[in-house]
Amino acid sequence: MLEEESNLSNQKRWINFIPLSLRGLLAAVTFVWGLEILDLLPAINLDAFGVRPRSILGLIGIPLMPFLHGDFSHLLSNTFPFLVLGWIVLRAEKENFIVATVTIILLCGIGTWLIGRNNSVHIGASGLVYGYFGYVMVRAFMERNLAWIVTGIVVGFFYGSMIFGALPVYNQEISWEGHLCGMAAGAWFGWRRSKELKALKNLPLDPLNSLSDL
Repeated sequence: MLEEESNLSNQKRWINFIPLSLRGLLAAVTFVWGLEILDLLPAINLDAFGVRPRSILGLIGIPLMPFLHGDFSHLLSNTFPFLVLGWIVLRAEKENFIVATVTIILLCGIGTWLIGRNNSVHIGASGLVYGYFGYVMVRAFMERNLAWIVTGIVVGFFYGSMIFGALPVYNQEISWEGHLCGMAAGAWFGWRRSKELKALKNLPLDPLNSLSDL
């Protein structure tokens, strides 16, 4: 009994080293890695449920695309930027992070379904990662405060080359359509959020509410 309590105590201490804001992202990564392991089974082919452009059945891939990957190399290449850029968006959006993420996923998937190449299947979290990238860069440009400027410079330095992945001339074997639509979706959401927050800051104070707070 004492040994079990000691193990639980050690686990709690270990979890405390992980920031609360990162735990949800790590849980999502764990889930996606679990799906990729499941996809190794001979009778299972989850990749078939990706976005198939202009196919009615391919619509099911719009919400599923970020959870499916061609192989572990593909998944690994998306994992670290997802954690880094996702954490930045999470810190910026806080309780609206889920809304931001779902919006980017849906807009990215719909856009890919509309403009994707014929007879192609689009899978991977890179569209969402590009969405986070677009969000961060637009917020950094529009906010123009020190924290966002520094964030934009650092993200641009490490991940600026991602822009080439959204161009059709870069590599026809990757889903440049998903990258482009994801980045556009994230940029739009970042622009909209920046406008909303600025509008809230410029609202005149309600004198009645001000008096009631005294």
